[in-house]
Formats: sequence, C-alpha cells, structure tokens
Amino acid sequence: MSTALLPGLERILFTEEQIDQRIREVGAEISRHYQGKVVKLIGVLKGSVFFLTALARHIEVPVKIDFLGISSFSNKNGAPGVVRIAKDLDDSIEGEDVLLVEDIVDTGFTLRYLLQTLAGRAPNSLAVCTFLDRNSRRIVQVPVDYRCFEIPDRFVVGFGLDYNQLYRNLSYVAVMKPEKSA
Repeated sequence: MSTALLPGLERILFTEEQIDQRIREVGAEISRHYQGKVVKLIGVLKGSVFFLTALARHIEVPVKIDFLGISSFSNKNGAPGVVRIAKDLDDSIEGEDVLLVEDIVDTGFTLRYLLQTLAGRAPNSLAVCTFLDRNSRRIVQVPVDYRCFEIPDRFVVGFGLDYNQLYRNLSYVAVMKPEKSA
C-alpha cells in the first residue's frame, strides 16, 4: 500500500520502515526472554492481528497462537464501563508461557480485566506486549512488559488500528485530523 496520506489523516506518526525495525527489536527481546521455551501469543481481536502476525515472524522460539475477542460498553458519560469476552480462546493456557498481544494500551481498564481473567486460568507465566502505549491516558496501572512505541494523546489509525472499521490495512500509523476522530 502507498504511504500517501489519505483524506482525514493529519500526518504519519510511524512509517512502515520504523514499524518493521521496532518489531524486529521487540521480537529479538522476546526471543531472548523465552529462550528454551514455547511462548503462546494471545492476540486481542481485531486490532492486534497485524501486529501479532509481524511480531511472530521475528520471534525465534517456538510460538503458539490463539485469539480473544472483547466487547466493552461505556456509560452515557463515556466513562469506562463493562468489558466482556465476546470470543474466548480455543485452547487452555494452563501451564503455558503466555504473552498477551495488544494493539494499544490506553486507560488500562481492558488490559486489567484481561490479565485478571487469564491469570485465573493458571498459565505458567503471563506477560504483555503492546504495539502502541498511550501512557498519558492511563487510569489503571497495568504491567506492559514489551512495547513498540509510546504515543501522544491523539487518535491514531493504521497497522491494525481503525476508525469505524477503516484504516486497519495501512502499512503505517497516522494521526487522524481532530475533526474526524471526534
């Protein structure tokens, strides 16, 4: 896909080359940490699919892959609400070394829920890898073991992240124009 800026986008935040380089680095770090083990990557649908796929290619230990789908419901004021699993894992994670793969960690509410839920399933270990970390919006402190990029408090799309289900397929990450993301 071309790196031409699409309508509604303000600027490119991370290019395809920057993303590829950083994922290679994080993949090498994960490979060192899990040396001699099998790591089970659990992707959070739908946004993590692009990141998980690219990351898995750069992890040099045996990898298993599974997915979770989540739904969250906010109250009328837009405050964080209820999170629930809409699509559960296909296989047990008991005794597995699990790496939860997220597209973005924001307030921390969803990640806290997922970590509590997965920890209750008795994995051998449980860690978090996120493509983007928007720490400036964190309300609940959650552990993030691996991150590719920290981003400002702006609405971003591309490389799996969407706006109304659009832009996921961009090979780069872009900031949306404020009037488009409001």
